[in-house]
Amino acid sequence: MIPQDRHVPEHLFLVRHGQTRWNLEHRLQGQLDSPLTEDGILQAKNVAERLTGRGITTVCSSPLGRALRTAVIIADRLGADLVEVPELAEVHHGDMAGMTWEEIDRRFPTAREERAANRYGWAFPGGESYAQARARARRALSSCGWATAGIPLLVSHEMLGRMLRADLRGLDAASALSLRHPHDVVFEIDHGRETLV
Repeated sequence: MIPQDRHVPEHLFLVRHGQTRWNLEHRLQGQLDSPLTEDGILQAKNVAERLTGRGITTVCSSPLGRALRTAVIIADRLGADLVEVPELAEVHHGDMAGMTWEEIDRRFPTAREERAANRYGWAFPGGESYAQARARARRALSSCGWATAGIPLLVSHEMLGRMLRADLRGLDAASALSLRHPHDVVFEIDHGRETLV
């Protein structure tokens, strides 16, 4: 069921931050950070151009550097207000943040198997689960609703973005986990219906 919280925007745009160095190295970032690559900066500029004239008045951003830099580029181009929303930060990867899966396999040899058994409820050691992040995503949506009287753009991350989209579209856990959000892709969600921009 689609949430009925009166503060959740019924119409919004959602983007993932631009490509980062750690994306290229296949490192889990979580709530750590790595800088945007040149391609990542170009992706942010391209997104800004595609969103020009779409009525966006506020850009709500994760406070993590890769998302915030993306958001600044877009907000400057659109002439929109920029609001940092802490709840839009990526799923917390805890002790695995900054590691590749090869490194994780050596340090946490049973993690992949445990995660595969319950991907939605499994929490990163010292971090959080998708289930925990979904509750945070719901709070983020409400915060963004309070922050704007118009159409907001949310700049977030792939994993948290799954939970944002699932909440807005009323998806169950399995459907939420199947969602993908490549860099340079913009989703428009209007009354629970999602389209690509």
